[in-house]
Amino acid sequence: MRCFLRAATDATQADSRPGLTHDLSSVALEIAILLLVCASLAGFSWAQVALSTSRGDNTRSGANTNEALLSALNVNSNNFGHLFSASIDYQALAQPLYVPQVDIPGQGVHNVVYVVTQADSAYALDADTGAQLWHVSLTNGGVPASGPLLPCGTMDGFNQEGIVGTPAINPATNTMYLVAKSVINGQVTHYLHALNITNGTEQTSMGSPVEITASSVSKTGHVAKFNSMHQKNRPGILLLNGVLYLGFGSNGCNDGNTGWLLAYGAANLQQVGAFNTSPDHGLTSIWQTGNGISADESGNIFVATAESQSYDIPSGGQSYSNSILKIGPAPWNPQNEPDQPADYFTPWTVAYLNDHDLDISSVGPVVLPDQPGNYPHELIASGKEAVVYLLDRDDMGQYVPGGQDRAIQEIQLIHGGELMASPAVWNGIVYFSPDGAPLQAFQLSNGLLTPFAQTAIRLIGSHSPSISSNGIHDGVLWVLSGNQVQAYDAVSLQQLYTSNQVAARDRLPPLAHFATQTVVNGRVYVATQNSLEAYGLFNTLTITGGNNQSATVLAKLATPIQFVASDPYTAQPQAGVTVTFSDGNKGGTFNPSSAITNSSGAVSTTYTLPKKAGIYTLTASAARFGNAWAIETATPLAPARIVNSGGGSQTGMAGSILPNPIVAKVVDIYANPVSGVTVNFSANEGGITNPTSAVTNAKGLASTSLQLPDTVGAIAVSETASGLHKETVLEHSVAGSAASITASAGNNQSAARGTTLPQALTVVVTDQYGNPVSGAAVAFSDGGAGGNFANPNPEDASSSGTVSQIYTLPLSPGKVVITATVTGVASPATFSETAQ
Repeated sequence: MRCFLRAATDATQADSRPGLTHDLSSVALEIAILLLVCASLAGFSWAQVALSTSRGDNTRSGANTNEALLSALNVNSNNFGHLFSASIDYQALAQPLYVPQVDIPGQGVHNVVYVVTQADSAYALDADTGAQLWHVSLTNGGVPASGPLLPCGTMDGFNQEGIVGTPAINPATNTMYLVAKSVINGQVTHYLHALNITNGTEQTSMGSPVEITASSVSKTGHVAKFNSMHQKNRPGILLLNGVLYLGFGSNGCNDGNTGWLLAYGAANLQQVGAFNTSPDHGLTSIWQTGNGISADESGNIFVATAESQSYDIPSGGQSYSNSILKIGPAPWNPQNEPDQPADYFTPWTVAYLNDHDLDISSVGPVVLPDQPGNYPHELIASGKEAVVYLLDRDDMGQYVPGGQDRAIQEIQLIHGGELMASPAVWNGIVYFSPDGAPLQAFQLSNGLLTPFAQTAIRLIGSHSPSISSNGIHDGVLWVLSGNQVQAYDAVSLQQLYTSNQVAARDRLPPLAHFATQTVVNGRVYVATQNSLEAYGLFNTLTITGGNNQSATVLAKLATPIQFVASDPYTAQPQAGVTVTFSDGNKGGTFNPSSAITNSSGAVSTTYTLPKKAGIYTLTASAARFGNAWAIETATPLAPARIVNSGGGSQTGMAGSILPNPIVAKVVDIYANPVSGVTVNFSANEGGITNPTSAVTNAKGLASTSLQLPDTVGAIAVSETASGLHKETVLEHSVAGSAASITASAGNNQSAARGTTLPQALTVVVTDQYGNPVSGAAVAFSDGGAGGNFANPNPEDASSSGTVSQIYTLPLSPGKVVITATVTGVASPATFSETAQ
């Protein structure tokens, strides 16, 4: 806590300086910020891990489960992106390796990334800055193989073939093992090197470097010798129980190569085994798109081979083409290996695979954790045609002709595409990245694979996926696709980040062939054709004060809003950072609108709220920093008026309840809604409000319903609140349906037969409350007596509910009964008239 004590002393001494005054509250604020920063520094640590071999471990799972910094919450274009580039002399096909806390002579302790190139160079680069710590050339006085000494030419996009395979590092002895291919005095040679990772020098005490040679004698007596010109060390080196295992295959074409698995003692670089995958016929490369040779807990080694001219194992031959081989631990007899391989698996389609260049060796075998069920020890293999083979390591299945392999399970991932990338395994899920297809995840359940999820995005290119996680939590899936770094949530496979989201900032240079990312200790390292690119978390802004305040509109918040800028990897405060504040143009004001962090990484501003009430998100941002936010609330001023917000000018039948509520809104002078105000409702003309009062909600609204009176007419509803001007809305009560019809004039008249009655026959139509009903159709009838009606019949009632009819008596004398009816009313109005 020394940094806090010193800062506190500096702050308190400031008040006593002559001629200066100091705001004690600001002193307290600075001390509080310093206390927070120093406390975080005191507690900030995590177990940094080494990634010292291809794909992170000897099972080649591709999973780093000790990642404490990266998660789905911060891997996004706001918080994550390109950090730095470091130049290298040529293409790097090998995966970068990482060792923390390496003591570099004369330069101190560094986290180091090691990169090797096709120009036979090895680099030690500061993993935090990209600074070069050392660089050595491993040509042994020669030059990298190139030109006519590359039998396959430049088919893989490079014209120098130096260090190809991913090295292996033993952090305990500070030793990095690698294979370099050079041309010395016109002769192509491979050398196995053991370098001191602190300075790049050869570990001469181990005999480094040693030229790689090998020979084998087949069962037929054929002697084959290792020929460096036709061999490439493509798979990553396996360091297991003090032995180095090196895999070799072709330069990229079938040019007289042979698949070799060579074993060397790590302590003295003496060869302790040489296994030829096809001692009579050659070919059958071990290449695995660079993925390392894998091993299980019993020390068994697993490799995948490519095609040959023929598969002769059933006839007693030794050409293990397109097969997965299980090799027992070295030492082996370097001349003849009667016990190797210990077991193998060859698909029944091997002839087809040989004929169509569908290498099983395009995918490196991956050893699975122990599984429940009948097959506890499993291995996953595949190949170019994207058939996944789930194999029993205790009984690999060997070769069964005729269409039925002895695999535990076979799955066709895609049709018509290629798989040239090894899967990643994490938390019981296996992830595959076929070229031109979605990234696919399969759940391991009782030792079997079942489809789990896949991306909506199709991958471009052939690159192996990897996982970073904190144990079984915070899984992020990483893959290179279309010259982009991409990240997905490892469970949902929803994309979190891609480097083209902010292309100008995060663009990835062109990649080398089958490049594989390294994800470790909060960063992603990608080797390209001329550089090492590092992606990771930007420096962070953290809110330390003034969050979640509340004040009335247009008021300045009582407490300044404070942030601290810090490095996410060290938690060190970052001084001199320009931080800009924004509310998204919502109308508030900052003072200042931008500021520079002090020596404690702290910065603050005050904020005056806009005149609109609501919740505001305030953003602090700085170049190459993740944003930080404060959430503040603007509350309304005192209530100023009531306005009607709905339910006015309705019309309903007398005595009914209006269909829509009558809504009042209480607002301040800026039209912001005010909650908690009691609004009283009343109606004239006998209308009834329910409730008669209500309290405004968060939107400033209070409502009531209105039951109309029995009478018709306009009803005024008053909305009142203490101290506010009354608001009035008008509603309208109209008559209901016709309930009765009565004669109001023209009954009991007498006149000469055939003449018109002197007085019109008049009826009144009313509703249940006696209100006149207009528009009701009234029909008059004399029951066939022979008289005539002069007006339209039926005829609609007037606004007063009346209908009048002129009647001419029949020619025959006597009584005439005339009825007036309206739909819905059972009893008619009756007139009795006399024809004389």
